[in-house]
Amino acid sequence: MQDTEIITCAQMRAIESAAMGSGAVTGLELMMRAGRAVAGQIRLRWPRPGRATVLCGQGNNGGDGYVIAVALSDAGWDVRVLGDPTRTGSDAAAARAAWDGPVLPLTYANLRAGPSSDIYVDAILGTGLTRPPEGEVAAVLRHLGGDAGFYRPRLVAVDAPSGLCLDSGQVLGVGRGILPPDALRVAITVTFDSPRPGHLLEHGPTVCGKLVVADIGLEPFRTTQAATLTALWPRFQIPDRRLRASANGDWLRKKNVGAGHKYSHGSALVIAGGPGTGGAARLAARAALRVGAGLVTLGPTPDALAEHALPPDALMRRPIVDADALTEMLSDQRLRGLCIGPGCGVPRAKALLPAACAADRPMVLDADALTAFAEAPLPLPKDCVLTPHQGEFARVFPDLAKELSRLGGPDKVSVLRLAAQRSKAIVLLKGPDTVIAGPEGQAAIHSDANIPWLATAGAGDVLAGMIAGLLARGLPAFNAACVAVSLHAAAARHHGSGLIADDLPDALPAVLRDWPDR
Repeated sequence: MQDTEIITCAQMRAIESAAMGSGAVTGLELMMRAGRAVAGQIRLRWPRPGRATVLCGQGNNGGDGYVIAVALSDAGWDVRVLGDPTRTGSDAAAARAAWDGPVLPLTYANLRAGPSSDIYVDAILGTGLTRPPEGEVAAVLRHLGGDAGFYRPRLVAVDAPSGLCLDSGQVLGVGRGILPPDALRVAITVTFDSPRPGHLLEHGPTVCGKLVVADIGLEPFRTTQAATLTALWPRFQIPDRRLRASANGDWLRKKNVGAGHKYSHGSALVIAGGPGTGGAARLAARAALRVGAGLVTLGPTPDALAEHALPPDALMRRPIVDADALTEMLSDQRLRGLCIGPGCGVPRAKALLPAACAADRPMVLDADALTAFAEAPLPLPKDCVLTPHQGEFARVFPDLAKELSRLGGPDKVSVLRLAAQRSKAIVLLKGPDTVIAGPEGQAAIHSDANIPWLATAGAGDVLAGMIAGLLARGLPAFNAACVAVSLHAAAARHHGSGLIADDLPDALPAVLRDWPDR
C-alpha cells in the first residue's frame, strides 16, 4: 500500500513562495513548467495535432493557459485563445506577451461564435477560489457544463475545473443558479506537485475526471513536515517520488507470515443483539475473521444464540446477558478488539457501552452504538473508532453536522478533525469520499466515488468488523481505520457489480494476497 500526501491551497502557496524566495526559480519559470506539463499531458491523450481553444482567466491560472497555447501551437496545433485582461507587470501578463496570436475577450458570445475544437483548456479560475464565479465567466462555465455534454470529453482543466474550491471540494455556485446542478465536468485535470483536498472531496472526484499530478520541481522547497493529511490508495496519476510507502503494508506483510497461534493474531468480540437482528453482527464477525483476526467471538443475547448456529464454523459464539457478563468476558486480556453496534439495538448498546468503555480495549462503535453514545455520552477508550454515516454523524455531533451541510462552510477534513478532538477518538465519516481523522490532527481521504455497488445494505457492518479485526491484530486505531477502508473498497472492486455485503468478506483473501504489492 502507498499513501500520497495532500496539501492545502495555503500550503501550496507557501511552497511556491519558498521556491521563489530562494532565488532558485521565478514565478514565471514555475508558470512555464506548469503550462508545459499540461501541454505534455494533452499531447499524450490527443497525440495527433488538431484544433484547441484555450480559455484564460486574469490570474496565474490564465498565465498557465498562455504557456499551454504557445506549447500546443509549437507542436502543430491550431490554437484559439480567449482571455480576460491580466494585471500589468504580472507573470500572467508576461506569459500572455509570449503568445503572438490574437486574444479574444473571454465571453460566452465569443466561445459560441468560434469553430468547434477538438479540445478546450479551462485555465480560467484555479487555486484559491473562495466565491462563486460571476458575470461572463459564470456564463462561459454554465455553457461548458450544461451544453448536453458536448464539451465534457474534450475539456482539460488546469489545477481544477473552474468553480471548484480546492480546499472543500464544493463547486461554488451550484444551488444558486450560477452553475448547472451537475457542475462543470472535465476529461482530465492536471494539477501540480500534490493533490489538494478538493480534488478528492465532495464534487471533486466527479468533476475532475482523470487527475494527473505533474512535477514542476518544488520538492526542495516543501515547507510541510510529515504529512498529516494523506490520500489512501490514490486512483490517479502522480510522480513516483511523491508516493510514500505506507507502514501499514509492511505491517500486514509481516503479520501474514511466520509462526504463531490464534491469539497471537488477535482475538475480537462482536456484540450482537436479540432474535431476528443477527445478520449485521454476523457480517461484521465474518469480516473480522477474513481480515486476519485469529479468533472472533459473536456475543448475542441468550435467546438469539440458536440463530447463529450456521457457518462459518470458525466463528465462536458466546451469549452475553448484560453488562456484568460483558465485563467478565473482557477480563480475558487476550481479547484485543471489540465491535459494538451492528444489529445490537440501541437499548442493548446503551446498557453495554459503560462496561465496554471501562475495559479500555480497542473498540469500534458503529450503527446502534453511535446512537446510544449520542444519547448517553461517556469517555471512550484510547483506541476507539467511530464509524458514522452522515445521519449518525448528525446525531453524535449535531453542531458540526450543520457546518458540514452549510455551503461555503468549513471543509470536511477540518470538521472531522474537530469531531475527533472532541470525542478523543478516531472518526471515520463514511461516504464516496470517506474521511478519517484522529484527535492529534492526522487525517486521510479515501476518494473512490466510482463504486456504486458498494452502496448496499450491510457494507458498513463489514467495514466495522474489518476495523475490529485489525485492531485485534494490534494495528493502531487510525491505521486500522485507513487500512480497512482501503481493503473494503478493493474488495468491492475485486467482486464488481452485483455485489451484496455478504460478498465482501469472501473477496478479502484475494485482495490481501496482493496487498504487499499495492
